[in-house]
Amino acid sequence: MGHSQQGVRHKDYTVVPRTLVFALHGDRILLLKGAPEKRLWANLYNGIGGHVRPGEDAATAARREFREETGLELEGLWLCGTILIDTGRKPGVLLFVFRGQVKEDGELRASSEGQPEWIPVDDLYTRPLVEDLYILLPQVLSWKPGDPVFHALYTYDETGRLCVRITTE
Repeated sequence: MGHSQQGVRHKDYTVVPRTLVFALHGDRILLLKGAPEKRLWANLYNGIGGHVRPGEDAATAARREFREETGLELEGLWLCGTILIDTGRKPGVLLFVFRGQVKEDGELRASSEGQPEWIPVDDLYTRPLVEDLYILLPQVLSWKPGDPVFHALYTYDETGRLCVRITTE
């Protein structure tokens, strides 16, 4: 089906596709501490990911972003959720959330995005996390391959407060 036959209307959502990977190794999770000069989430911990480039599918983009931002390769990668972020204007963001497995630690390297750090899962909530991770991480950490994919909608109320709705299939 060609572009003109897709039925895209201007009043429908338009979204920027992005990926977010939470990789584990034993009882540790790899998070990225945002670089101090980042416009968004400076000095906060987040998963690893970024934009899906033209010609890439979400999994390919997730693996590329992970490699670029950590220097490591993923052994396993599973889609565990999607998040539609309604920014209140066009475009929104469609986030593909992956759970990954790293076979060996390897040598981490920093990027312009920040410094990757292995964090014991038991110490996770003692770190300054990006706002939504306090809700999102329990979903990701409890997810196992073969479980249904979860779906989330992020919106913002009139005060700018994040509102999260999560459903599973």
